[in-house]
Amino acid sequence: MLKKFISYYKPHKKLFFIDMFFAFLISIFDLVFPMVSRNIVNVIIPGGRMDLLIRWTIIMAFLFILRYISYYIVSYWGHVLGVYIEHDMRRDLFSHLQTLPFSYYDNTQTGHIMSRLVNDLRDITELAHHGPEDLFISLVMLIGSFILLMRIEWRLTLVIFSFIPLMIWFAISKRKKMEESFRQVRRKIADVNAQLENSISGVRVAKSFTNEDYEIEKFDEGNSLFKDARKQSYKAMAEFVAGIGLMTNILNLVVISLGGYFVYRDFIDLGDLLAYTLYVNFFMQPIRRLADFIQQYQDGMTGFERFMEVMNIEPDIVDKEDAIDLVDIEGQIQFKDVSFSYTNGEDRVLSNLNLNIQAGKTVAIVGPSGAGKTTLCHLIPRFYDTNEGEILIDGHDIKDIKLKSLRGNIGLVQQDVFLFTGTIADNISYGDPTKPEEDVVEAAKKARIHDFIMSLPNGYDTYIGEKGVKLSGGQKQRISIARLFLKDPPILILDEATSALDNATEILIQQSLEELAKGRTTLIIAHRLSTIKNADEILVLTNEGIEERGSHEELLEQDNIYAKLYKSQFKELVS
Repeated sequence: MLKKFISYYKPHKKLFFIDMFFAFLISIFDLVFPMVSRNIVNVIIPGGRMDLLIRWTIIMAFLFILRYISYYIVSYWGHVLGVYIEHDMRRDLFSHLQTLPFSYYDNTQTGHIMSRLVNDLRDITELAHHGPEDLFISLVMLIGSFILLMRIEWRLTLVIFSFIPLMIWFAISKRKKMEESFRQVRRKIADVNAQLENSISGVRVAKSFTNEDYEIEKFDEGNSLFKDARKQSYKAMAEFVAGIGLMTNILNLVVISLGGYFVYRDFIDLGDLLAYTLYVNFFMQPIRRLADFIQQYQDGMTGFERFMEVMNIEPDIVDKEDAIDLVDIEGQIQFKDVSFSYTNGEDRVLSNLNLNIQAGKTVAIVGPSGAGKTTLCHLIPRFYDTNEGEILIDGHDIKDIKLKSLRGNIGLVQQDVFLFTGTIADNISYGDPTKPEEDVVEAAKKARIHDFIMSLPNGYDTYIGEKGVKLSGGQKQRISIARLFLKDPPILILDEATSALDNATEILIQQSLEELAKGRTTLIIAHRLSTIKNADEILVLTNEGIEERGSHEELLEQDNIYAKLYKSQFKELVS
């Protein structure tokens, strides 16, 4: 996993080396300053060399300016490097999410996905920037200060550096506890996001049932669990930081007391003790950096681990190496011994289904809920793959066709219309973003929504709110139909496209759908049987498979399942 993390530096290696170079300059300056101070105290001031004092003052002032510039570059461009890496990871994760099948989204809450895209990658910026930098500076400072301190007083240096194994042991002993606590925080914030997304999406339902207090109670429960997880993570972090702080203070105490003793014994002079004290302070900087690095590493790698959990999910619906494009298709669809289950072969929704839909024909599918009508339609664009059998379009197995080509030739209108947040023009042009504005207008006219759009103050630039909340069900449906007119696919699937609409709106949209279906192979899933009387063929699908097929008149004459369904609905309409 660490190798994968490092690979994200490759596109930005120039910026990485710039950051490391100026971080190295900062380290060198910090190592030089105590030696210059020692020389001033031991040699220049006792020798009365004011010319050297002025010269070294000017040199040190110049180095201070150089350090300021270096620190600015490290602080700014180093963080930018982290931002770039976070951006690349988020881009890769979002792109990977586009390849995952419907089954992944069926089993994963939207809030959890959003948490992995946003929260889990947020601390990657700090780790990507400070991780290598802190590690590099720490090594330079520790090695450099060790060498210089050994030159001043080797016995005191060995005492000081004997604390390093203790600090390393302490850091490692706390690492596992911190890692688990930060992982728990990630899980809990994902739960909070999921609850928040669910509650906000259903706010109208909550208000209609006056369940605001219930929603607040549910959110408070998840929020409290997140609070407790954060408390535990900060407890682990506090134990780590406080422990490092204690050892730092003990180390300073050792330097003052033992160094004072060495001055008393004339092992070192005051200038050496001053330099030694300064070096110990600089020596503690890499220790603190290592402490910070461990915190950042735990926090950042916990997020990266969750990032890789999703990236390691292999999409189960992918193109074959020799997959083909569909060109100038007629639209014949065949199901050959198709079986499908959402649970890997158990509780089959479809079993040994055989069906042949001629190109350009309109076929309607009716039947009880749970019989597999929608599932059948979702298998054609490979939203799910069959467990057994094959589906052919113009004689080509759909598994041999490139997914983009397959889905590009299929248009889907569903009962639950989804519109993107934005304008009406944005949503219609989504059918084919390459089409010009006049084609968008023509598509709206064909969907019988143009007059309504022009009655709005901003016309096609009207903002429709999140998921089209400012529009009625019929208006949203017609915009989705306009979107398909713009796409102009040869195969059309209408899944309960008018069942949730009033009769007047249904008639209007039915006219749009009939115009849309002209010259296309059309598959209709219908609840209201009055809308499919003109279909070329009607199939009655039950848990036992296709039990009846024929035209509207033929099925009425058979006086079986379809006839009973139709008469039942007709009675409701009459009453």
